[in-house]
Amino acid sequence: MKNAYYIYYLSYILVGSLVGLFVLQPINDMVIYHLYEAKTSALTSWQFIFDNLLSSLTGQKWRRAVYYIVVGGLIGTGASFLSTIIMKKLNKINSLNEELSKDIELIISQGEGSNIEFKSSFRWDIKEQRANKILEAVVLKTIAGFLNSDGGSLLIGVTDDGVVLGLDADYTLLKRGDRDGFEQAIITIVASHLGTDLCQFIHVIFHAIDNKEMCRIIIKPSSRPVYLTQKGSPQLFLRTGGGTRDLNIKEAAEYIKGQWG
Repeated sequence: MKNAYYIYYLSYILVGSLVGLFVLQPINDMVIYHLYEAKTSALTSWQFIFDNLLSSLTGQKWRRAVYYIVVGGLIGTGASFLSTIIMKKLNKINSLNEELSKDIELIISQGEGSNIEFKSSFRWDIKEQRANKILEAVVLKTIAGFLNSDGGSLLIGVTDDGVVLGLDADYTLLKRGDRDGFEQAIITIVASHLGTDLCQFIHVIFHAIDNKEMCRIIIKPSSRPVYLTQKGSPQLFLRTGGGTRDLNIKEAAEYIKGQWG
């Protein structure tokens, strides 16, 4: 993979250098000719350009050749980085559109797996019928696991066996008891406990089945290792199969090396 990236960037630099030598130099010579040489030179503009290009290629004016090669190479380098940024954004948009096009009922019917997990609630403890902050940590652990692996979706408001409970109970615990308030609560805990920079990999959308709302958090792979501090110790969680588990120090070091280099 790294070799492919090197070849990609080197190809842009090479093309840029050739453009500098065979395009930028002739264009500049054309401008110089018409500004300073046209009235006094016996050469035509094309002869003037060709002679300068030939002098650069044969080493007679090697400094000119080096100058335009370097300038073209720098332009190629800039173009390669710009192209990479654009391609990443397009891939991100296409990936998100692909996720959004999936039918929510079909997703639920397929059950939990390596890239999908259900949570009954965000803060409301269904068994004890009260608010329970520990449930937030469970949600964060799942999000961290998806961020550290290949991404996935977390559905909140759905039981493990696919029964839609909705978000009404969670809404009662928010200052703003609606979709916007719920989304803000999710983004806030991600920013506070995992890192503000990771919010760009989190997309929160809502669905409704039989007038019961559920939250779907689409999580993309992170560009860095994501740690969640529990009991005073930072832990690296990973999505494996249908669950999320924390790695020991050796496992985490090996995984980070392989995943992020």
